[in-house]
Amino acid sequence: MKLKIAFVAVVLGLSPAIASAMCSGMKPAQTASACSDGQVWDSESAVCITPVSS
Repeated sequence: MKLKIAFVAVVLGLSPAIASAMCSGMKPAQTASACSDGQVWDSESAVCITPVSS
């Protein structure tokens, strides 16, 4: 019984570190406010694009 409690305590203690490590490899999300002048946010491709005039 004590072994189970110790195991659960260790797992719960390490879970924030594991979750943080999993997210650290992701690149930060870019948003429309990060687009330079003259560009617009394309939500389909998730990048800033220069609009084409017709």
